[in-house]
Amino acid sequence: MIDTHCHLTHPRFSSDLDGVIRRAREAGLGGCVTIGTGAEDAARALELARRWPDFVHCTAGIDPFTSHRCGDRFDEEVAALEALLGRGGFVGLGEIGLDYHYELDRALVQTERFRRQLMVAERLGLPVVVHVREAHDDMAAILAEHPRSHGVVHSFTAGPAEAQRYLALGWHLGFNGVATFKNAPEVREAARLAPQDRILIETDSPYLAPVPHRGKRCEPAYVVHTLACLASARDCDVADLAAATTRNAQRLFGLGV
Repeated sequence: MIDTHCHLTHPRFSSDLDGVIRRAREAGLGGCVTIGTGAEDAARALELARRWPDFVHCTAGIDPFTSHRCGDRFDEEVAALEALLGRGGFVGLGEIGLDYHYELDRALVQTERFRRQLMVAERLGLPVVVHVREAHDDMAAILAEHPRSHGVVHSFTAGPAEAQRYLALGWHLGFNGVATFKNAPEVREAARLAPQDRILIETDSPYLAPVPHRGKRCEPAYVVHTLACLASARDCDVADLAAATTRNAQRLFGLGV
């Protein structure tokens, strides 16, 4: 298994990161992708990838929250991001995207900044890790405008209709602990309908811990619960789905796990 989206640079992991990695290996993971949410955070993610080169991979992007905090300094942040990506060591660009749930920048600003980073990914030939919340219409429209872009819609928490839109555009769907929640039948239905070669599993650690750990700090080892949930929803063998999602992650991110 590969946890394709976690945040190992988060302060909640600072006191026991060695234990987190050990428990992930013991749970059967062959690797994980830690996500950079800004240039500074991505630099720390790269340090972790170099510390555990056989297990940790990393991405770099400017997520909507970091973009909002940057304000007028966004151009500087993008320049720092491009310089960092140019030095190599990253398997993708992200997470980047749109979030209309919180009081962040207005949609026009978010979409413009998202497009700019998509173009960086296109120039570098990197897969993109997309964050989207309450913005599926704008997201699907923008991705359709950028057919050269490819990647994963991470933390997919919508239903079959939204899933089909992204799948039709060639994107992968990343499922995490939300799929295990009792009040998320539409997410499980989307996972049931998605082609096996377009599904990724993730944790979004330290957030969104799956049942039976809901409410606790999440960590990569818990991806086993999401995998079991998806296998049940798809009525397939857990080991087969583990192998398929691992192949998908290796292919998308170019991982040599």
